[in-house]
Amino acid sequence: MRNFWLLFLLLSSHTVSGQIDEVRRVTKQLCSPEFHGRGFVNHGDSLAANFLVDEFKRAGAEPVGDLYMQKFDLSVNTFPGEMTMTLGDRTLSPGVHFMVDPASNGQDIEKELSSILIDHEVVLDENRLSDSLGMVAERLVNCFVIDFTNAPDSILKELGGFGSSMASQLPVGFTVIEVINDKFIWSISQTRNPSVHIYVQDSIYEHGQKISYNIESKFIPSYTTQNVIARIPGTRKCSKKTIVFTAHYDHLGRMGSDTYFPGANDNASGTAMLITLAKHFSESPSKHDIIFIAFGAEEAGLVGSKYYVDNPLTKLKKIKFLINMDIMGSGEEGITAVNSTIFKKEYEILKSINEEMDLLAKVKKRGPTKNSDHYWFTEAGVPAFFIYTVGLNKNYHDIFDVYEDLTFNEYQDITTLLQEFVLRIE
Repeated sequence: MRNFWLLFLLLSSHTVSGQIDEVRRVTKQLCSPEFHGRGFVNHGDSLAANFLVDEFKRAGAEPVGDLYMQKFDLSVNTFPGEMTMTLGDRTLSPGVHFMVDPASNGQDIEKELSSILIDHEVVLDENRLSDSLGMVAERLVNCFVIDFTNAPDSILKELGGFGSSMASQLPVGFTVIEVINDKFIWSISQTRNPSVHIYVQDSIYEHGQKISYNIESKFIPSYTTQNVIARIPGTRKCSKKTIVFTAHYDHLGRMGSDTYFPGANDNASGTAMLITLAKHFSESPSKHDIIFIAFGAEEAGLVGSKYYVDNPLTKLKKIKFLINMDIMGSGEEGITAVNSTIFKKEYEILKSINEEMDLLAKVKKRGPTKNSDHYWFTEAGVPAFFIYTVGLNKNYHDIFDVYEDLTFNEYQDITTLLQEFVLRIE
């Protein structure tokens, strides 16, 4: 008997090791430069989607309907070319020293700036602000440098969004430079402002130095992207219910031809978990059908999931439960389950599994939020959790969210928790 358990432990260890190797392989490929940050420059989203179709096939999952992909369109502002900036004699690094606002209207021309400084005292003084705006009207300057880094916290709240508001109202050819002392967090815009809006770290900015930049943007009014959808049939014929696992595979793409956002934790890690679960349920089927959806355009405002809910490939009312996964690369401090205050019974099942099997440090409760693709399903009456890990990796929407920094320390425990959850809610 002792030899049996030794053999069992050895086989289990080998299985876990193989699973981690596979999730690392999938995650690393999704983060690779040739996928361009899984965004809309160089069709990084489509390259990633085609890769996922191949992975679902390898895992034993079949399409829902005739195809693995569900196409849809959106408008998007992109930055496919030049992305340079100099301050005095110093060449700045995109994503490190400066970041362009995603709604900026770059023109791919070398532009030297004539600027005026706007601090919080100017903004709060109606006459001084009016004088500054007058200089714009008379074309005496072509750039506002907004620096609120020395403003008291109480005033900062009042002035929140001032830079973005100015950038949306100023004319073409004008620039807003905003000096900040926070970490950079980028995003995607479906619209484009007339002007250019650039954020610069206060650690390298010195007012009075010559400023120039060359930023190219391309606004695409109708870009075709896709969701990737696969299915593992249940053992029960004519099953009346389905379990759905979702994760967004897209990320922020490129900010210029030389800088891209790998999006390792957000959300190559969650996408890789879709493949892991597909392989598991292909080998050990549930009695219910299980559907896997890798959403596109989540970073542009939950666009892919909204499109799916509006155009479902299976009836939404058949979904017994949906689990959306994002940021799965660590987990040393446990996981958070969004919507657990709504779906209390399912949360208690999740929590009890974790305690019984001694898996994660914590399964934290959180109420409903509109922060990921579960949202539109919940709005449509589908019971759903959004699960994300809490752990060592804190990089988010920046160029430093790289594959090499992911630990995957709790990856196996999370997959075990989710597999057992499916069994218990059946």
